[in-house]
Amino acid sequence: MSLSLNFLSVAGLQDGLFMVSQFMNKGGPVLWCLALVVFATWLLVAERILFLKWGFPEKQQQWLAAWQARQDQSSWYATAQRNAWLGEAYLLLNQHLNLIKLLIAICPLLGLLGTVTGMISVFDLMASQGNSEPRLMASGISLATLPTMAGMVCALTGLFVHAQIAKACLQRERQLEKLLRSQ
Repeated sequence: MSLSLNFLSVAGLQDGLFMVSQFMNKGGPVLWCLALVVFATWLLVAERILFLKWGFPEKQQQWLAAWQARQDQSSWYATAQRNAWLGEAYLLLNQHLNLIKLLIAICPLLGLLGTVTGMISVFDLMASQGNSEPRLMASGISLATLPTMAGMVCALTGLFVHAQIAKACLQRERQLEKLLRSQ
């Protein structure tokens, strides 16, 4: 039973890789550049999610424990220390968010680059063949439209995820500030 499941999963994986390979070949070299940008974006997104899940709560507990251990919480020095922790929390929470946003902005531009290169290949083919046979132009049109579609899909999903992470960071920052000021 498990042997047949392993066979099915390997065959399914091979089919999936074959479909991705065909898609990448139809889209041209710009799709590979887009794939690298998307990979870097999702790597940074994963790092942010892991930090929000495990890294920041641990750091927040350290700050709160240090604040509760202070006997003097109203002096100028205590207020400066609390503001320094809030500033450090802001920097830690917003780390890589601008880079993620930049990579997301690059995705549709790479898609447009794919469109331009695909249209250039269509026009070159039309000029060299001297006719406009649809079958010959199909690969060039595919080369022109697939990167645009892929770039837009990647940008839309990236914008959604970026907005969710930015919202989560802002909530954690406000929560920390509220906890530090309420004590």
